[in-house]
Amino acid sequence: MERRDVLRLTAVAGAAGVLTLDTVNFAGAADRPDGDGSRREETRTVRGHLPTGAPDYVYLPVDVPDGVRELAVSYTYDKPAVPVGTNGNACDIGLFDQRGTVPGGPGFRGWSGGARTEFFVRADDATPGYLPGPVGPGIWHIALGPYTVAPQGMTYEVTVTLRYGAPGETPKPVYPPQRAKGRGRAWYRGDSHLHSVYSDGKRTPAQIAALARAAGLDFITTTEHNTTSAHRAWEGLWGDDLLILTGEEITTRNGHVVAMGTDPGVFIDWRYRARDNAFGRYARAIRRAGGLVIPAHPHATCIGCNWKFGLNEADAVEVWNGPYTPDDEVTLAEWDNTLVAHAQGRGDWLPAVGHSDAHRDPDVVGLPQTVVLAEDLSRQAIQSGIRAGRVWIAESAKVELAFSVTGGRGEHAGIGERLRVDRASPVTARLEVSGAPGCTVRFVTDQGLRYTAALPASGAGTVSWRTTPDNAAYVRAEVRHPATAEGLPGSMAALTNPVFLGRP
Repeated sequence: MERRDVLRLTAVAGAAGVLTLDTVNFAGAADRPDGDGSRREETRTVRGHLPTGAPDYVYLPVDVPDGVRELAVSYTYDKPAVPVGTNGNACDIGLFDQRGTVPGGPGFRGWSGGARTEFFVRADDATPGYLPGPVGPGIWHIALGPYTVAPQGMTYEVTVTLRYGAPGETPKPVYPPQRAKGRGRAWYRGDSHLHSVYSDGKRTPAQIAALARAAGLDFITTTEHNTTSAHRAWEGLWGDDLLILTGEEITTRNGHVVAMGTDPGVFIDWRYRARDNAFGRYARAIRRAGGLVIPAHPHATCIGCNWKFGLNEADAVEVWNGPYTPDDEVTLAEWDNTLVAHAQGRGDWLPAVGHSDAHRDPDVVGLPQTVVLAEDLSRQAIQSGIRAGRVWIAESAKVELAFSVTGGRGEHAGIGERLRVDRASPVTARLEVSGAPGCTVRFVTDQGLRYTAALPASGAGTVSWRTTPDNAAYVRAEVRHPATAEGLPGSMAALTNPVFLGRP
């Protein structure tokens, strides 16, 4: 089945970011047996061309008849040479069943982005990234996502195979529990941005769980790109020592957001841009599902990774993603500006968190890790600790710290809290740190960097600094490695959320 260029249709549908192609028809195939009398397997192949400027999503409808046991899809597209500085072709793929493609609707059956060239779904099994379940009759949609299109356009080929027979039974999913034994009220370490073979990662859930334990983590969150298929993949991997939360990395064309700790099996859609003014609706959907809204790597340089939705709907912000880079430095500075705005009475402040975004070797699970003061090791308690800003971030479990600010009359406030003293009252910021050899402590306020002190060679020590609320609306602490590039500070070993000073 050949498809000609879709220039005219693209012009019509481009405003909505969607193009729907002609339907692939299998009607009646189940009634035509093979020579031995068994039901047959049938295949259709669709070829077409998308021009530069194609819409974000191209839907290929497939009319699925009764009696289908399995639907299998494979696809290819050309990758012509392009001029230096020009994007070449990249095309994602996913699937919606007969219940439709309505954003946030029940028809979602999986997404593999650009990580796979083929997949299948059936009642008892599915390719990682996709959801097992019956292949019911009706119009299904294969979703193509032409992420970038070369100046020559993109020539694609999609092959759809239907296999007929008894459907099989769909296994009841087993999801991780919402609580682990824990240590009562304590500081818990976690990594809530992780990828496995269920999206574009290369590690299995079992490998990730083992690496999390080796990194000294107490909790992790599974956050595959635009799919919940991994939520059911962790059976037998949790325990008294490891809480596994479910979530999703919602990967839009204008930035990624970690939906941390959403209800198991709840899918949050990603098919919108900042110009659609829809993010608030989807942020509320994350919260209704019990999750936190955390913009991920807001200043990453990959296509579509820059955060364009603003921070008004966020619950926290990922200021440190993987090994510390200049991208993180920019995000840290932007986040610090939000603290200044809060100190001026212009809105709430956003806690900072850090995650590894680990996909494959040599990515390090737990670099960095978010350390949360929580009442127990449960989804609700961890999320409450993050919302309150009782959080610091470390490059590994080797780094330990304690940060507080005290007043002259015994007043005390810890990370994420406010020290309520008069504006002229002297206060003392104090950081105890270990596990940071060769590092320097920095105290930062709304006036910027105010004090630095080198740690002893052992990497363990206590640093104190005195100020007043008149001179510092807040104080936060950083632990930095030595600088390696002129004009840039050293990479981060640890950082804290602020302690606010004075009466609001």
